[in-house]
Amino acid sequence: MPPQGVRLYIHDRYVVMDNGILQVTLSKPGGIITGIKYNAIDNVLEVRNKETNRGYWDLHWNEVGGKGIFDVISGVTFRVIVETEEHVEISFLRTWDPSLEGKYIPLNIDKRFIMLRGSSGVYTYGIYEHLKEWPGFELGETRIAFKLRKDKFHYMAMADDRKRIMPFPDDLCKGRCQTLDYQEASLLTAPCDPHLQGEVDDKYQYSCENKDLRVHGWISFDPPVGFWQITPSNEFRSGGPLKQNLTSHVGPTTLAVFHSTHYAGKTMMPRFECGEPWKKVFGPVFIYLNSTANRDDSLCLWDDAKIKMKAEVESWPYSFVASEDYPKSEERGWAHGRLLIHDRFISNDLISARGAYVGLAPPGDAGSWQIECKGYQFWAIADEAGYFSIENVRPGEYNLYAWVPGFIGDYRNDTIVTVTSGCKIEMGDIVYEPPRDGPTLWEIGIPDRKASEFFIPDPDPMLVNRALVHHQDRFRQYGLWKRYTDLYPNDDLVYTIGVSDYRRDWFFAHVPRKKGDVHEGTTWQIRFKLENTDQKANYKLRVAIASATLAELQVRVNDAEAIRPLFTTGLIGRDNSIARHGIHGVYMLYTVNIPGNRFVQGDNTIFLKQPRCNGPFQGIMYDYIRLEGTP
Repeated sequence: MPPQGVRLYIHDRYVVMDNGILQVTLSKPGGIITGIKYNAIDNVLEVRNKETNRGYWDLHWNEVGGKGIFDVISGVTFRVIVETEEHVEISFLRTWDPSLEGKYIPLNIDKRFIMLRGSSGVYTYGIYEHLKEWPGFELGETRIAFKLRKDKFHYMAMADDRKRIMPFPDDLCKGRCQTLDYQEASLLTAPCDPHLQGEVDDKYQYSCENKDLRVHGWISFDPPVGFWQITPSNEFRSGGPLKQNLTSHVGPTTLAVFHSTHYAGKTMMPRFECGEPWKKVFGPVFIYLNSTANRDDSLCLWDDAKIKMKAEVESWPYSFVASEDYPKSEERGWAHGRLLIHDRFISNDLISARGAYVGLAPPGDAGSWQIECKGYQFWAIADEAGYFSIENVRPGEYNLYAWVPGFIGDYRNDTIVTVTSGCKIEMGDIVYEPPRDGPTLWEIGIPDRKASEFFIPDPDPMLVNRALVHHQDRFRQYGLWKRYTDLYPNDDLVYTIGVSDYRRDWFFAHVPRKKGDVHEGTTWQIRFKLENTDQKANYKLRVAIASATLAELQVRVNDAEAIRPLFTTGLIGRDNSIARHGIHGVYMLYTVNIPGNRFVQGDNTIFLKQPRCNGPFQGIMYDYIRLEGTP
């Protein structure tokens, strides 16, 4: 039998979309999803929650200089955009006017929902618009949240190696858990499932980089049903491919995060000024439901969700979206080219930038894409020869940006790239010259914008997430920052070039040491020999930082007690990646000029001091350190 056509039922307080596979009920005119009927479950959303706390768009904002306001976005006007048996699209619009100043964010917000014939899910996207005469504001976060039935959905999956039976929400209540160093982290002391006794639950352990965050969700075993959030494109997400966002966590909760300040801090919070017009489309994302007849096959629903995700990615941009603010495939452009590297201290020939991340993002400084959150970004990975193809780019003006694993720094092409409808831009060969002034005398780490290659200690055996034991992302275990004090209770880390191994001897995070009830700053040493020194020349110390949180890096050479450091970053970073198990945040690169007369022939020591110590999470995660000799 052919699948049933899509039917739209409009009632006084609700709207129902039904295609015979699932039935989605939304409040009218609010546009809050109150129910999703699928298979043998009358409502996969938590029926014990208020209707406004089941499936909703929300945001966190503030007036410039004001306090933060959390807002579940509720429409005031309902419209039918498309209604056929093949396709229904409906709109829930909230408009702004000056009488709402201080109460609601000064945006027109149009939430759209789409159902297709034969589709086991529903699409949703939002159009946010700020008119230039409206007051300014700051936007901290916007997302979609789904609260699923806690009596049904117990198994969460967000990656092949991060999937598991999860705690119940009741396990995070008083009497069943112990709150750890921050409220999101809990030690399960009396969980409903005794197999979880003694484990740590922390939603940040399931964070994921945008580039890998395509599908995640939950499985019910009785009946065997899966609920999945699929994001087919990253073009509308803030912060580029490496930005980390939350996924699914205890609730059971599933999120589609479009913009947040997690792992970046206030640098990631856009400020919109009065006089600044802005419009952006977030989404569409796809909410996919699947099922199997055999309960023994329940875990195969994750495999099916991954297959469906790939199909959605290949279908992007969608042809069925009605809004004129969402350009179709033929209205978008492409950019092609090849990225090469020129580093004369490695090779006299140009080097292929294989594996480079190459992207088009709004005009800005080199590396600004990391904190860009007003426009759209489009990224590709270069092939073995350095060729890249950036496809389905929205019309607009961009800079071309890149970074290359194995090389420090950020590339930006100074030419503005203007993408028009249907254009194909051939950019030819582009050459990136990474920062360098001399040959490598020594290096620590791998320049890949992460600290994961360094020593990651085992967690406290009393504070373990068993799903992360022997995991490639073992840095996501809770409390690893505390292990520095355990390993270095009195004296700080000393690393000797030619003897030490960064995989074993360089702790992943430069954090304070705990002494009693207080913390103290720490000073790491890099010891090395120089056979010949040029007293009149300058040496360069390159320090690539993967993350910093209210930290400071002071550099001294051969005199740990010098009153004034040779170099200081000043206070840097608000990533909070140490506490949130992120292994990286916003990348920074510093160059320290070291006069040759600071060195001596023979044994030398560079001291790296992190003096800020008001709490356990202040610190630095290094990406890579290199000392360059004279040219």
